[in-house]
Amino acid sequence: MLYRNGSSLHPATFFLIGIPGLEGIHAWISLPFCSIYLVALVGNATILLVIKMEQTLQEPMFYFLALLSTTDLALCTSSVPLMLGILWFDAHEINFGACVAQMFLIHAFTGMEDDVLVAMAFDRYVAICTPLHYKSIMTSRVLVGITMCIVIHPVLLVLPMVYLIYRLPFCQACIIAHSYCEHMGIAKLSCGNIHINAIYGLFVVSLFLLNLVLIGISYVYILRSVFCLSSRDARLKALNTCGSHVGVMCVFYVPSVFFLTHRFGHNLPRCIHILVANQYLVIPPSLNPIIYGVRTKQIREQVLRVFSAH
Repeated sequence: MLYRNGSSLHPATFFLIGIPGLEGIHAWISLPFCSIYLVALVGNATILLVIKMEQTLQEPMFYFLALLSTTDLALCTSSVPLMLGILWFDAHEINFGACVAQMFLIHAFTGMEDDVLVAMAFDRYVAICTPLHYKSIMTSRVLVGITMCIVIHPVLLVLPMVYLIYRLPFCQACIIAHSYCEHMGIAKLSCGNIHINAIYGLFVVSLFLLNLVLIGISYVYILRSVFCLSSRDARLKALNTCGSHVGVMCVFYVPSVFFLTHRFGHNLPRCIHILVANQYLVIPPSLNPIIYGVRTKQIREQVLRVFSAH
């Protein structure tokens, strides 16, 4: 059903297929996604609880880890419940406004996670390259300012996408060959001109990729400082403090390369694109707390203490 909204024609609902070509095994596919989602919920909630309870973890590094866990929880929760509704209960229909809202949340939280990783790289840069000035630089005021940038920057970038979707006319039944709503997936269903949507989407992606360049630059300086240390133990200790962050970056950025094939790739089956895109929203949030729990001694000890106390 279509309804008139201003001068544009918008659908009352979209129909989300789920995973095209694999409809017959949706129930089986849902099992690993549900399991990974539960791991993400428990893992990130545990990280947040431990950081809140333990006074020794009230440092900038763990503050950014708490931000990462909060963003992870928001990112996977904005997509996985609807995805499971499709896979389990054939709940394929979604209201137009709800679809656009989900699009906004997924892109905004992905951008926030990207910005948190930049903030963590900056924290490691200050800690290793200027250790004597660390406390004077990473003050509460600076942390509040960084947090505001982490939240506001992606929101300002993604908000125009909402306008660009609402300005488009939709002239036919809108079936989305996906299990969640994302910008270009919605735009391609329009019977109008979507060149601006495509250009702006690429612009946003390029800005997010710029963050990866900034992280790379910070690690050039970090490695230069580390290898200038005379003691081998000091070098290993400094590198070890970056190990968790590097692991989280790999989990976040490596799948994003494959995620971009959803737009540029034409040789892979559609179902592979969708599976990779779905995994991109659940695997990083589930692995991030595990990486920090295993690699960070303070987190590992406090988690073991909490569970052993019960």
